Amino acid sequence: MSPAVRTGSGTADRGGACAQVLLWTGGRELTTQEVPLPAPGPGEILVRVRAAAICGSDLHTVAGHRQAPCPSVLGHEGTGEVLDIGPDGSARPRDAAGAALHAGDRIIWSVVAACRRCDRCAAGLSAKCRGLRKAGHEPFAGPWPLSGALATHVLLPAGHDVMRIPPALDEAAASTAACAGATVMAALEAAAAPAVRGGRGEGLDGARVLVIGAGMLGLLATCGARQLGARTVHVLDPSPERRYVARAAGATNTAAPGADASGQGVDAALELSGSAAGVSAAVAALDVGGTAVLAGSVFPGPAVAVDPEQLVRGLRTVTGVHNYEPRHLVQAVELLASPAGRALPWREIMSPPVTLDGAAAALRDGPGSHLRTLVRP
Repeated sequence: MSPAVRTGSGTADRGGACAQVLLWTGGRELTTQEVPLPAPGPGEILVRVRAAAICGSDLHTVAGHRQAPCPSVLGHEGTGEVLDIGPDGSARPRDAAGAALHAGDRIIWSVVAACRRCDRCAAGLSAKCRGLRKAGHEPFAGPWPLSGALATHVLLPAGHDVMRIPPALDEAAASTAACAGATVMAALEAAAAPAVRGGRGEGLDGARVLVIGAGMLGLLATCGARQLGARTVHVLDPSPERRYVARAAGATNTAAPGADASGQGVDAALELSGSAAGVSAAVAALDVGGTAVLAGSVFPGPAVAVDPEQLVRGLRTVTGVHNYEPRHLVQAVELLASPAGRALPWREIMSPPVTLDGAAAALRDGPGSHLRTLVRP
């Protein structure tokens, strides 16, 4: 399938130049294809992808655990260079921190493409925009075929949230900000909100935090919680290798699920594994006034029993986080660019780089020994 690549001003090509894409066609079938390289329409941004990471949700899609448009170009964690910006009579596009964008800028881009006009966007819930589109989740035959980072190029719609990355931040590490990093910052914000409302300080200052799941989300949550002032961060994960990396990220102690009770009586519990047992453990671990933030349950699973009396009498909060707002993209870049973020054990986190063909093999074979497969399209 090789549909015309459409932009806001129609179909265009750039002197016969082509983009190469890794096309998912259902099941574990993936193939590389070439399509004409489009010229950006008004306000659109054409990006050359420099690094991409295979997220767990990409693996879930190929394994059949979640619904997704098919065929499509997967991948929503990417870093790239701005090649061209379409004409815009009003103003030059700016990144989520307010800086004007220019050709040559290194950027990451949001998973979320929101309309900015509906009632949810007006209420600050653009993550649940009524007309939501998502990078790496759009049909190849639709109006946004070059949405996925598992390609040499992406074409971002007008008004899409992007963030420039500082020179000191490695492209591979920066790519994780676009999904894992920004989602974690939204989850940490949700965990801290009740304490702020209750006048008990800013952020997670002095908090006891439990992180369940030491994947990419859990690793960045551990680092982020410590950056926000958490006194302790206890991490639960069945994998000794992942627990080791979590300690390198700043965990004060780690354990296998059910191994001990040191994760009990916490102010905030972040459930990032998506397991029903993890959800139950997060709620059960809360001290009076504590908050459980569920961010890992992104595909169907078994129901979890909750004792409402324990929530009521303990003033406990259970909330969910899915997607994120533009400010969280800014915060994710700041975290990764901080000394703590740059000091993370990236050689253990990221695989050696692979091509698009290597990405196809990684998606077919399932999770490897690294938290992320690094792709250099």
